[in-house]
Amino acid sequence: MSLTTLAIVLSGAGVLVTGRLALIFLRDPQKGLEQTTHRAENLPEVMTDRYIALTVLALAATLYGDLKVIAVLFATFAFMGFYDAWIYAREGHSYVKHLGAGVSASIVVAVASLALLTSTKGG
Repeated sequence: MSLTTLAIVLSGAGVLVTGRLALIFLRDPQKGLEQTTHRAENLPEVMTDRYIALTVLALAATLYGDLKVIAVLFATFAFMGFYDAWIYAREGHSYVKHLGAGVSASIVVAVASLALLTSTKGG
């Protein structure tokens, strides 16, 4: 097995583990917290490292310059923004900033996708 194949297999394993945790949180957030040993009182600190990580991912995608990577990453950001907006809106809380983040990320997706669709093969 090549290192490339091994890296892809390990990445796929990460998808499965992360996806499983997402399903646990979706079904029972308290069980998700227990399973991951996260604590609600540490959420502000956890969010700090998440935002740093998301910034690094966005910076890497930007510097790498691959429109497919940018489109997928910002589609993920859009999902996060819209989902957060939905969570807060259904509870009657302010959601405009999250909605704005979803819309902004969607604009990046649209521009990257249009660039991909209108670019010629080979540059």
